[in-house]
Amino acid sequence: MMTVANRLREIYLKNKELFTAKRILLIMLGTAIGSFGITNIHQRVDITEGGVLGLVLLLNHWTGLSPSVLSPLLDLLCYALAFRLLGWDFIKVSAVSTVSLAAFFRLWEQFPPVLPDLSAYPLPAAVLGGMFVGIACGLILRQGGSSGGDDALALAISKLTRCRIARAYLATDLSVLLFSLSYIPLGRIAYSLVTVTVSSLLIDFVHNAGRSPAHTRSAAREEKPAEACGAAENTEAPESPERAPEEASEC
Repeated sequence: MMTVANRLREIYLKNKELFTAKRILLIMLGTAIGSFGITNIHQRVDITEGGVLGLVLLLNHWTGLSPSVLSPLLDLLCYALAFRLLGWDFIKVSAVSTVSLAAFFRLWEQFPPVLPDLSAYPLPAAVLGGMFVGIACGLILRQGGSSGGDDALALAISKLTRCRIARAYLATDLSVLLFSLSYIPLGRIAYSLVTVTVSSLLIDFVHNAGRSPAHTRSAAREEKPAEACGAAENTEAPESPERAPEEASEC
């Protein structure tokens, strides 16, 4: 019979491999970069993102609640919707990024804006904002976690509607941009599309940078059934915490 001490040792050894110092530091770096860009560019210039980050900005505008509060609440809601599809490892790694992102949002809120106001230059602001978010999310995805609840939300939608995972991501992004018209002028939404495009390209670049073509092809073969919604119907936990982010990088 396994004693409590042995069980705790087993949990420790498993999580020791999952939560390496390098992984945690890179996740923290990613969340620091992303929250800095959101605070110093997106919120001040009235441009937005898709997915959960865009929803955070939307609710922040209409409710006045801090992103440091909204971000973890929305993440937890999305994780609850698709818990069985993501698996414990993915949830645990993503929890680190969720807590870290909220903490850095709170940190940047304590200081005046660091970057100059780019409201008069929406195109450079959109490109720069997309770069901050793209680099941040790419770093987090490389560590097998999620920068927000987007992955969980997209998987849940894919399962319910039996659509491709990429289309589920697109649907969430477009929905958030549409709702954002309630406080952002149409012209600024056009710049927000630039931001979403730049961040998407950078996410893919950072996530796959330095990986061999063989690794990329292997990952693509593993994801192909998931794109056809097979993964959305699978209730088993992923073999590794990088499986869901690999699917996310396609979008």
